[in-house]
Amino acid sequence: MAFLLSLIKPLAYMSLPIILLRSVANVSPMARYYVKAIAYATTMVSVASCSIFAAAGYSIAGRQHDVDHWVARLFYTVTSKLFNVHVEVEGEEHLDSRPAILMANHQSFLDILILGRLMPTQSAIVSKKSLQYSPLGPFMSMSGTIFIDRSNPSKAVSSMNKAAELVKKLKISLWIFPEGTRRLSSETDMLPLKKGGFHLAINSGIPIIPIVAENYYDLYHTGTFKEGTIKVKVLPPIPTVGLTVADVGELSKRVRDTMLEALHEISRKSPEQSEKAKIQPISGIAATEKPSPSLDSPAISDVSGLSGLEMSSSSVSLSSSGSISRSKSDNGTETEEDEGMILVGRPTEQ
Repeated sequence: MAFLLSLIKPLAYMSLPIILLRSVANVSPMARYYVKAIAYATTMVSVASCSIFAAAGYSIAGRQHDVDHWVARLFYTVTSKLFNVHVEVEGEEHLDSRPAILMANHQSFLDILILGRLMPTQSAIVSKKSLQYSPLGPFMSMSGTIFIDRSNPSKAVSSMNKAAELVKKLKISLWIFPEGTRRLSSETDMLPLKKGGFHLAINSGIPIIPIVAENYYDLYHTGTFKEGTIKVKVLPPIPTVGLTVADVGELSKRVRDTMLEALHEISRKSPEQSEKAKIQPISGIAATEKPSPSLDSPAISDVSGLSGLEMSSSSVSLSSSGSISRSKSDNGTETEEDEGMILVGRPTEQ
């Protein structure tokens, strides 16, 4: 009997935090949201930390660029079952094309779940250099992460040039979020794409594979963390062979237009959008036409203002302790602090 009690008591103590969290989650929808968000962040940090031994083994075996694939798959398997959020993929066969620059739209920290489902073998991510000295640093180093020193633009450019050489030499793929920050909104849209990733693709002469996740605002935003399925579409590779730096602007526009078209195609309509669609103009009432702009008026030009490579942070900040911080962007959409993925450029302040 005493032996059984010695086994049951530790289990009882271990179950207390779970019981406490469930009690807090039942207080209100907002409390439930924060409990799930913190649990999600904790799961991500825990999986990465526990995978350090696997990373060491793969690194010794000379397969360090497969670590992210297997750890990402583990994270997706665990998290999708815990939170009942799944990723449905169309066009996954395009990820077999390697090397490539994988460019995905960026909405929230749920994008890590999408990355977990799709991260191919022989691939790597780019992270800010400060994380190299965090508890996750050893795992990230052994998984082939490319660290960028954001505080020094010249060093950042140098690191990206080395990344281009590494991509060509080892034929690995890099996953980036070219919008430069996370955009979470009920409106189905994308931010302008920053130019750093396109310079990298052109300099290395490898194709760009756009990855588009539907607008999942109804499933996740502040105060809401539902169960459900996120649709993702992987688009055919866009070649960059023969392009020069002069083609960066046109290439970025082409990629964004292609991604935006797919985004509208696969996204479900939010309640706000559905209500707007019901509003029809009233017939029989003369509308006052606004004068057309004069042909002599100056055209609005797209000025990127990017001199070199500028790295930025965005909304849910996931530190090694699993803390979460949140802010609002100037355009009113939710933004989240990004601690790991490559972010190229910073949104221009209005």
